Amino acid sequence: MLPSEAIDQEEIRRRAISVSGYKQAEIKEVKVRKRSIDARGSRPVVRLRVDVYANEAYQPEAAFLDGLKPLGETAKRVIVVGAGPAGYFAGLELLALGLKPIIFDRGKDVRARRRDLKAIQQMGEVNPHSNYCFGEGGAGTYSDGKLYTRSGKRGNIDYVLKLLVEHGAKEDILIDAHPHIGSNKLPQIVSNIRETIEKYGGEVHFNSHVTDLIVENDIMKGVVVNETDEHLAEATIIATGHSARDIYYLLDSKEIRMEAKPYALGVRVEHPQPLIDELQYNQRPREENLPAASYRLACQQNGRGVFSFCMCPGGLVVPASTAPGEIVVNGMSLSRRDSPYANSGMVVAVDEELFRPFKKHGIFAGLEFQKSVEQTMFAAGDGSQKAAAQRMTDFVKGKVSTNLTGTSYIPGLHAAALHELLPKEIYEVLRKGLMHFGKSMRGYMTEEANLIGTESRTSSPVRIPRNPKTLMNEQITGFFPCGEGAGYAGGIISAAIDGQRVANQIALFVKR
Repeated sequence: MLPSEAIDQEEIRRRAISVSGYKQAEIKEVKVRKRSIDARGSRPVVRLRVDVYANEAYQPEAAFLDGLKPLGETAKRVIVVGAGPAGYFAGLELLALGLKPIIFDRGKDVRARRRDLKAIQQMGEVNPHSNYCFGEGGAGTYSDGKLYTRSGKRGNIDYVLKLLVEHGAKEDILIDAHPHIGSNKLPQIVSNIRETIEKYGGEVHFNSHVTDLIVENDIMKGVVVNETDEHLAEATIIATGHSARDIYYLLDSKEIRMEAKPYALGVRVEHPQPLIDELQYNQRPREENLPAASYRLACQQNGRGVFSFCMCPGGLVVPASTAPGEIVVNGMSLSRRDSPYANSGMVVAVDEELFRPFKKHGIFAGLEFQKSVEQTMFAAGDGSQKAAAQRMTDFVKGKVSTNLTGTSYIPGLHAAALHELLPKEIYEVLRKGLMHFGKSMRGYMTEEANLIGTESRTSSPVRIPRNPKTLMNEQITGFFPCGEGAGYAGGIISAAIDGQRVANQIALFVKR
């Protein structure tokens, strides 16, 4: 259907009934099952997959919340460290299984967290416990709620989406090929999830930094919070996200084995959104019923992958540092995706070959490499959260920009030699990748785009091993690594699925 037709529910119904071959009188319900944009032709169209119910009524599935019951006083306790997607969805699943989740997060609740986001945006002040990565909802709350994943084999994606709808998300996410919620809508949804957990007998504690682990005879008994408060449980989930570096060092101090893992590092590229619309839809301005256009790019250069990451149409670039003295950027979009800019990570796969100068750090070589790039970007600035930037065309030529184009990044940009600040191998691969994309997507290579450094928190640089069947750490009984920080997820949906899987394995563990 044309975009203008695809917003007309009566027209969708008429067309679907016509295609089905049934008579109007036989139809009980018409429901859109999937919706996607097809921009391959001269004019974009919307493709719909529609279920037509003839001679039978549509029967909706039972709601998750309808089946929940308050926990009894004897419910066994499970500690969950981290209130991000993995932690919260583990918490919901534990409730359904009759177990009591005790969730600790080092940051603040989603409402109080806003003050710290304002401080980093406007004053350049980084709170190491409350920022775009730490706090209720984790990084997922401010990654704009992109809900696309390829992790279908690991769990039920629709189940996660339905839980989000039950907690306030629009039903559109159940049908869109690339569902999206928006960073302005997610805080309330996250808050609603917390209220469910507390209403049915779980606990959620903020400003609760886990500073030690209670391990006796290779059994994890619980955690220490804020240096002094001990909490015991039948099992412990560590779901702290990819940026909680202190947790990795804590695990290492307990002689719990970990392993370095590859990740990706580069820059965030920001174009005018109308330019991306023109390149993808062949129209400028785009017609009003089309969403802001997105893209996905990938290639191989010098034996390394170069690819777009976390693309945010109509989005904003935000400061994602988790400690003073570093510059980290990320992207997000609000629900309407109506910013005049489009941004995306543009990153290069990195591995132990690039980590060699840091090999003295052992399994933390990749983490220290990551830190060194972030700190180099900070040192090139004025001590604030202003980010180093370069016009795309100047980056490819290896020259500092005399001026920069407009940006959504509130702390501001300063012209810098990204081609020198980035590690040489990263720069060379990224330069060739951008040149390739400029040919495959003509118009993408432009002086209208800024490159902003650095996009470095694409995934965890460390993996915490676990048994692939039980999902429990094989070295420490009762310890369940989970989500992105453990190296087993890469986004909201995959982290949520991993949280659910771990919760189900814990139920088997505590009831054995």
